[in-house]
Amino acid sequence: MTAPTAGGDGSRNRTLAYKDKSKPADIRQSNINAAKAVCDAIRTSLGPKGMDKMIQAGNGEVTITNDGATILKQINVIHPAAKMLVELSRAQDVEAGDGTTSVVVIAGALLDAAEKLLHRGIHPTAISESFQRAAVLALDILQEIATPVDITNRELLIKCASTSLNSKVVSQHSTQLAPLAVDAVLKIVEPGREQACNLKDIKVLRQLGGTVEDTELVEGIVFPQRSSNVSGPKRVEKAKIAFIQFCISPPKTDMDHNVIISDYAAMDRVLKEERAYILNIVKQIKKAGCNVLLVQKSILRDAVSDLALHFLDKIKCMVIKDVEREDVEFVCKSLGCRPIASLDHFVPENLVTADLVEEVGMAGNRMVKITGEWMKEVFEPQYWKY
Repeated sequence: MTAPTAGGDGSRNRTLAYKDKSKPADIRQSNINAAKAVCDAIRTSLGPKGMDKMIQAGNGEVTITNDGATILKQINVIHPAAKMLVELSRAQDVEAGDGTTSVVVIAGALLDAAEKLLHRGIHPTAISESFQRAAVLALDILQEIATPVDITNRELLIKCASTSLNSKVVSQHSTQLAPLAVDAVLKIVEPGREQACNLKDIKVLRQLGGTVEDTELVEGIVFPQRSSNVSGPKRVEKAKIAFIQFCISPPKTDMDHNVIISDYAAMDRVLKEERAYILNIVKQIKKAGCNVLLVQKSILRDAVSDLALHFLDKIKCMVIKDVEREDVEFVCKSLGCRPIASLDHFVPENLVTADLVEEVGMAGNRMVKITGEWMKEVFEPQYWKY
């Protein structure tokens, strides 16, 4: 029996807790069990015969998928060790875009093997070091049996893409989607910098009402909304495009206010001031030679007023408004332009040209498409659209 120490009963309890050898083993076992539970949850979705998972979110939204990263992102994981497997799958998705289920299943199998070794009394550090040596050996073997892929060999790349798509929901359409995926990536790859390919330069635009057969690769930019013109042009060749971040509508104060007008003369003066303000902006647009206007979405007031649209129709200028804030960088990088933040900077030097801007119909929806040979002169992203 342990004798009391000078510190009293509290010190004795701390001494006994320090000598408790079962606590580290229990924690390791808890971590292994949590990680194996995550592995077992997605194990059955692996492979060509893998089953899809139906996940219902708290808001009632239902997701059907067999992608490991998507499944782990949807389920609620609390245990810290299980969260590590979720981050592992997410990192694999970012780095390679595939194999998200495989890495979790392999990690679960290694933990299962480690659990058996721990029960035989082998120290955890020895097991970890052995796994590290095995990983180095496995990497050498994989490099020996690997087949180098030439980035210029389009047919081989299509076969690789088809293999990845065969385990997805759209597997029956892999012969159509694989060439589109390969062509989209090849368009944004810079020679000599294949490892630095940024997949964010490829945008996927979804539209309801069509089928997978309607999928199209557009070498240019597609805006999901129709042009805002009432009687203005719907097709502009040799377009001069400006992307503005200010509103073409009567200004408002930063605080709520009420203007009380006592007679018709005051009302007439207010309307004339609004008309003169908008007309000044439209005259500057016409002077710069702009015939396609992209307007960023505004949360304070209307980006383009009805009166401004009327004047812009008169000067034959196509207007695409409500461009989302998160798309600003993508649009500017695609067009090779800079956003115009004020009327003072609306000059011909800040405009860019395009061969064709037109409003087209797709699956019962209207959208604006910007295309042309000019795209080959800039680092151009692509759009898929459904």
